[in-house]
Amino acid sequence: MAAGRRAHAVVAALATASVLTACGGGGVEAGSGGKPKLYFLPGVKDEPFYVTMECGAKEEAAALGYEFVAKAPAKFDADLQSPLVEDARKDKAAAVVIAPTDERKLIAPLKDLDRNGTKVVEVDTAVIASGVSASRVASDNAQGGRKAAETLIQLVGGRGKVLVLDTTLDTSSTNAREKGFAEVASANSKINYLGKKYTDNDPAKAARIVTQALTETPDLAGIFTTNLNTTEGAAAALRAANKVGQVKLVGFDASPQQVEDLRAGVVQALIAQDPAGIGRQGVQQVVAAVEKKPTKGEIKVDVVPITRDTMDQNSKYFYRKSC
Repeated sequence: MAAGRRAHAVVAALATASVLTACGGGGVEAGSGGKPKLYFLPGVKDEPFYVTMECGAKEEAAALGYEFVAKAPAKFDADLQSPLVEDARKDKAAAVVIAPTDERKLIAPLKDLDRNGTKVVEVDTAVIASGVSASRVASDNAQGGRKAAETLIQLVGGRGKVLVLDTTLDTSSTNAREKGFAEVASANSKINYLGKKYTDNDPAKAARIVTQALTETPDLAGIFTTNLNTTEGAAAALRAANKVGQVKLVGFDASPQQVEDLRAGVVQALIAQDPAGIGRQGVQQVVAAVEKKPTKGEIKVDVVPITRDTMDQNSKYFYRKSC
């Protein structure tokens, strides 16, 4: 009997080792209950876009048998996010799904993960280096910018001065949205594109920029804001200046506040993403990489323009504050 038990134990140990190797390799470890760990590292804590993405990622990770660990920086800041990447490395996570907060500063931390056997998938944003992740899953941001321009041009009657509020210089997703917008706006001879201004992803700064723009350009016709924080700040400034409806506002994303502003007519259109779908696909891709199955190098998810007339039929794209 003792020999039989020893043989059984050896077989069990070999089976466990095989599972751990298949689920990560390179020194990764299983979490509680023997499940491999999957870290989700969004761009910032408590933002509805990332909360909604986390909901989709968490649901998919559970379905695929992974222990889900979510950690988010208090601000959209590489210096705050990098230590969380290091936590995943030290914890020997099998997988990391991350929205990099800086396209340059996160390169080295992500390469460290890869060297230590942790598989990485980038969602929403990405670093400028190749080879640090198995897949990149994001909205088609350039397409979203083009749709925003087409929508705003229609709202302003095809002519006038328009402005873009972007977030930061090194945020790949919002930069692509501005480029897509500029491509369409600059090609229209009756649209005077005033260029972009950076808000540092701060609603208060966005509001100050809009307030100043209204003073400097009293005939401003429209504004495109590249994410939810800039939209919320711009909407607040238009309310304070009694310019609601006079200056047309098209915002990227569909946070609860943005949806409320759309319904109230403060915002004329939203370009909504599918963050829950991005989260689910990000987890699917990173698990495929861990389990040595084929992955897709890039997945682009369509965006959806929403106006007050079409908001009820598109409510599935509205972001959440909790799962």
